[in-house]
Amino acid sequence: MEKINVGIIGAGGYTAGELLRILIHHPKVETVCAQSESQSGKPVTAIHTDLIGETSLTFTSDVNAESADVFFLCKGHGESTKILENHPALLEKRIIDLSQDFRLAGSHDFIYGLPEFKREAITQANHIANPGCFATCLQLGILPAITNGLVKGEVHISGLTGSTGAGQSFSKTSHFSWRNSNASVYKALTHQHLKETGQSILELDPEFDQSVNFIPYRGAFTRGIIVTSYFDTAADEQELIAAYRNAYDSSAFTFVTDQNPDLKMVVNTNKAVVQVKKIGSKALVVSTIDNLLKGASGQAVQNMNLIFGLDEKTGLHLKSSGF
Repeated sequence: MEKINVGIIGAGGYTAGELLRILIHHPKVETVCAQSESQSGKPVTAIHTDLIGETSLTFTSDVNAESADVFFLCKGHGESTKILENHPALLEKRIIDLSQDFRLAGSHDFIYGLPEFKREAITQANHIANPGCFATCLQLGILPAITNGLVKGEVHISGLTGSTGAGQSFSKTSHFSWRNSNASVYKALTHQHLKETGQSILELDPEFDQSVNFIPYRGAFTRGIIVTSYFDTAADEQELIAAYRNAYDSSAFTFVTDQNPDLKMVVNTNKAVVQVKKIGSKALVVSTIDNLLKGASGQAVQNMNLIFGLDEKTGLHLKSSGF
């Protein structure tokens, strides 16, 4: 196939920086256009300093539908809707939106882009709603059990995320002096990613009527998410493990392990690592991802690969920083 021309709208933030890092070396990408009103005219390396020596790209302020075959929308939540209203010609192109604007079903044609459970639909789609970071980690941890009828009663989940999950804009709770040697709960039982998780559950098992309870924590580190999910089950450990291995046997990036997962297994990669155990009457599932990669930009490129008929792993051979 011909190489792909890519446009990134809102190219100054964390997720866009990760997209640029991947796409400028992607073997099937021809050109990359980095759009940002606030950074227009500056070299990309003035903002994304990790790319010094990697690219000579300059930020542009223009949103030009003719400049690319696929557009990644990396603006804040609520902004993607405005961009498409102001630039309707973009809808004729392939779009991967990294905001939450189109994740929930509605009067749009965006397909929810969780490849482990929506691969076929993604390959047929033109417009993809990239899942949220916590939502990705939660769903990879619980969906195999739910779809196999192995959950008895409510699901209880807690998750710890790095500061980059809050985005690049300054806030008190992302400031180093507040975050360092500190931890806190936020959006307990009300986190916005529960809605997309619930939507996926009902698509896969319309009969499931139990509560999914989620407590998120802010962690004193920059990137990564680790989630623990537990629920009552009548299944034994081998049945649980088999359900998860069957779910992810054909997955390009999600792996079931018998080791206790930690963040260094996945940070800087597009991998998810999942462990399943039975303790007493309860199943315990630990799932880990990099919030900026499998939880955002890496998964977005994985979705781009699928909609263009490429191998999912193309451009995503990234090694974790184990030490």
